[in-house]
Formats: sequence, structure tokens, C-alpha cells
Amino acid sequence: MSTPALRVTELIKDFGGLRAVDNISFQVEDGEFVGLIGPNGCGKTTTFNCISGLLEMTSGKIEVLGEDATGSRPDQIQNLGLTRTFQHTRLWREMTVIENLLVPPRRQFSPNPLLALLRPGSRTNERHRVADAYAILDMLEISHMAHNLASELSGGQSKLVDIGRALMSSPRFLLLDEPVAGVAGPLAERIFQNLRSLATETGVGMLVIEHNMDFILRTGVDRIIVMDAGRILVQGTPDEIKESQSVVEAYLGDAGAAL
Repeated sequence: MSTPALRVTELIKDFGGLRAVDNISFQVEDGEFVGLIGPNGCGKTTTFNCISGLLEMTSGKIEVLGEDATGSRPDQIQNLGLTRTFQHTRLWREMTVIENLLVPPRRQFSPNPLLALLRPGSRTNERHRVADAYAILDMLEISHMAHNLASELSGGQSKLVDIGRALMSSPRFLLLDEPVAGVAGPLAERIFQNLRSLATETGVGMLVIEHNMDFILRTGVDRIIVMDAGRILVQGTPDEIKESQSVVEAYLGDAGAAL
């Protein structure tokens, strides 16, 4: 039996007397595209923060690509191959879009251009990174903004650049926190389809937070995990989630009858 790309076991996170994440367990396989949904305040982003090492969990275990990442720092977890985006983008605002994408790649020789020139092949490697960055911008349909400052971007455009930075780090697993929030509907669907293709073709596992249930149900995810009040309410395929009466009652209301 293969080792999951991500395994979360009995995760608990308390803030004083408040239990934000209440003993949840789940896993995501290599190449699997999984949605994580639930109302505001149900613990989705807190779960991401614990997985990525930004928050110290109260108890539980996190395994990333077969390695025990429990208690590891964010940089250590990133070195295992897990990369994440944030609900609120954290771009380098005084850098251009293409410059933002050229920072994350691993194993760059030196930030000092004089030292980098001493390494054989450094210029070739740099050209490859630039080509990769433009290919990612093309996929995200924002290559025409390559030389815009990040401070000039709209919220939706910033989200796309954040996805681009994550992809430039050669991830083996991606946590995407509302990656298309603020992005126009047709483009958002194309981005999700590109992410779906990336997961299938490269084996990169993805866990995606999304608030729009109707959107996540029709964008090709393999499974959906539904959280409520810090707990996992149900897990299943999109069809199973549609048919779950508890999900319909808790989240869809009258809209559920139309699905």
C-alpha cells in the first residue's frame, strides 16, 4: 500500500479555551485533487496553518510525503516538498510579477550575481527559470502583466501570482487557500482545470480551500472534505457530497434542491 502524500492524524488545535480544530484525521494521495470546504470559522485555515508549521498544534500528527513533520518549522516542511498559498496574498509589492516568481525556486546558487557567474551553467539555469516562470504566467493567463509591480495588481490578479510562486518552487504537494477568490468565473474555472491537469500529469497532490460549494462541486476535484465547527462533517466524492443530507441541511439550504 502506497504512502499518502499527506496524512493528518487526530489533529487538535486549541486557542486558550477555544477548540478551533477538533480531532480531525484525513489523508490525500499523490496526484489527488481534494477540496476542503465549510463556513467561515470552521477551522479550515487553522488546519492549513498547522500542516504547514505556521501554528503549533495542540496534539496530533502530520506526515508529509512519508516524513513525520509534526512540530517542524515552515522552512523544514517546505524542504520536504510541501508548498502553500495564503487566503490573503503576501507578494513582494515593490517587485514585478516575474520577479516574484523567480524568487521561490529551490537550489539557486547565490543571490549575489557575481558569485552566481562563477558557477558553470548558472546562466543556463537562470534562463530555464525565466522560461518556466513565463510558462506558468501563460497558464494563469497573466503573462501580459509580467513586468507590472505587484502593488499594481487587483486582488484576483494577486491570487494568480501567488499560485504562480507556489508552482515555481517545484512542489510535491500543494495547499491552496482560496486560490481563485476574486478571480472572474470563467478564468477561475480554467485555472481549476489547469490545476486538475497538473495533479493528474505530475502526481502533485493538492488540498484546496474553497468557500463556493457550487463551484467546487463542478470543477473536477476527486474528493471533498466538509468541515463544521472544527470537525470533519463528511468526506466523499462530489456526487456523494451532493447526496449527503447533512451537508445539504448545513450548507446548501434551498440551493441544495437545485443541485
